[in-house]
Amino acid sequence: MKKVFAIFTIVSLMATAACGNKEVSSDSEEIIEVIVEETEEITEETTDSAAVMVEEVVEVIEEVK
Repeated sequence: MKKVFAIFTIVSLMATAACGNKEVSSDSEEIIEVIVEETEEITEETTDSAAVMVEEVVEVIEEVK
């Protein structure tokens, strides 16, 4: 009888874990949106910094010529 109860418990846990939880899914979507926004901001800042560095390098090269 213990084996039957153990099997029933394991199957119940697996079935419960397989069921989708819509709250978790919406939380995941919000987290993904935040990550995408932060990544876009970081990319923009990095691009701006790289552009400034390239301009400075070009100025130095022109001064050396």
